[in-house]
Amino acid sequence: MLKDFSPQAAFMGVLVAFVGFASSFAVVLQGLKGVGATDYEAASGLMALSVAMGICGIALSVWTKLPVSVAWSTPGAALIVLAGLIRPFGRAVAAIPAPIANAMLAGVILNLCFAPFKAVAFDPLLGLPILVVWAVVAAFKRLYAVPAALLTFVVVIVFGVDLPEGAMASWAASLAPPVEFVLPVFTLPALVSIALPLFIVTMASQNIPGIAILKVNKYDPQPGPMFAVTGLFSALSAPLGGHAVNLAAITAAMCAGEDAHQDPRRRYWAAIIAGIGYVLLGLAAGAVTGFVSLAPPILIQSVAGLALIGAFSGSSVAAFQVPETREAAAVTFLVTASGISILGISGAFWGLIAGVAMLGLVKLAKARG
Repeated sequence: MLKDFSPQAAFMGVLVAFVGFASSFAVVLQGLKGVGATDYEAASGLMALSVAMGICGIALSVWTKLPVSVAWSTPGAALIVLAGLIRPFGRAVAAIPAPIANAMLAGVILNLCFAPFKAVAFDPLLGLPILVVWAVVAAFKRLYAVPAALLTFVVVIVFGVDLPEGAMASWAASLAPPVEFVLPVFTLPALVSIALPLFIVTMASQNIPGIAILKVNKYDPQPGPMFAVTGLFSALSAPLGGHAVNLAAITAAMCAGEDAHQDPRRRYWAAIIAGIGYVLLGLAAGAVTGFVSLAPPILIQSVAGLALIGAFSGSSVAAFQVPETREAAAVTFLVTASGISILGISGAFWGLIAGVAMLGLVKLAKARG
């Protein structure tokens, strides 16, 4: 295996780890806090996810000799392991119309995508530099846009925010890896309103594209075992506050492409190095979260929103691309984005139900017409 190592693959692996962590850790923190986690619990969850996806990526890449890139589930998931072990279940998820799944994803992340612009209204001197840097870098090199925005966020916090006395010393003291055990509690509303709809989104927007990207690059992955392994690591991260890890989509293209190595058989080292990088970044999650807590919440939300603009635009285009399913996708999107809650169940689930029902009505009307 060591004979396959190359500096080119190692460099790509380091880049993948940085881009994968920096571009979306804000989304993970915001999501964990959004469901009630404290700052320390959110840091523990971030650490658990980063370490889990690092070890999972290393294990899968060493086992399969494929460049298997693993990421945390930005939208979230809870039942990934079932898709690997129960084949009919996995097929049922895959059978959900892509426009409906994409419309639900767009509706879920819409409000967070407003944050960069709300941050400018909150304080132009703090919010505008982050937005401008992101836009300029995105125009030339989209891959580096969110990391550039993140670095700008750091500069803004250091030089533009009046920190309380002793804040930096307190931040430095948080360099130890955060560990907070959170006993999972199973409730029907949480299962229906969070786990199930976000599991579907994760399968549709990350796991399935991750497999497709490997196939596009002439690899022959076995989806079932990969889903099962990522599901296992998701379960292992749960007691520390993690939600789910899954096959990556964007960074999968980086690890599996020619930039990782000319020889496809040696590219798996990029995924291994990326996994090592994720573990190291995860162990520093306490310092990352501690620094972020020094900033106004709207600023970190703005970075998270910028990280999701690409996902929002992509899912929106995919949702409304096919005229035959456009109305159903619109219903799914609007119900999900409305934020309604019925019987303690969030709009994401009702959006999915409404969209599928609308799609069924349209097909029934055409069949009788």
